[in-house]
Amino acid sequence: MESIEHKARRLIRYYERMTASHDPVKIAEYAGIRIAIMPLGEIAGNYMLIKRKRWIFVNDNISEDSPLFNVIVAHELGHALLHRKENCAFIKSHTLLLTSGIEHEANLFAAYLLITDDMLSCYTGYTREQFCNCTGYPMELLEIRLKNQWENKISNN
Repeated sequence: MESIEHKARRLIRYYERMTASHDPVKIAEYAGIRIAIMPLGEIAGNYMLIKRKRWIFVNDNISEDSPLFNVIVAHELGHALLHRKENCAFIKSHTLLLTSGIEHEANLFAAYLLITDDMLSCYTGYTREQFCNCTGYPMELLEIRLKNQWENKISNN
């Protein structure tokens, strides 16, 4: 059975070839996943399958040009591509910390989509805090990416 990391990387490679980008908004558009910006209260984002159409909803209080917007879209895109029939909410302060299987998988997808190997190479010598300050990505996303990379190095040796 294909690991979630392998599946996420395979999907990312495919959409990168098709869109020439790691931009989650461009990938969603290419994949026919609609993005709607609307008031969602305390929820930062939500993925829903409605009448066989995939939708990503993002809270209107999050600026479209902020890194958080891309993190939310990437996370929900992970749900749309990995868990097509599940309806999932990205709760602002908790989702990156949740341990449920599908949330972990969506977080891993977002981490690999947004934090590429090339990006990690470019930031060699930076502290984790400096990386997050420069990119605007939350520390939890970086930790997910680095933890998974480290575990894979150990298991491959």
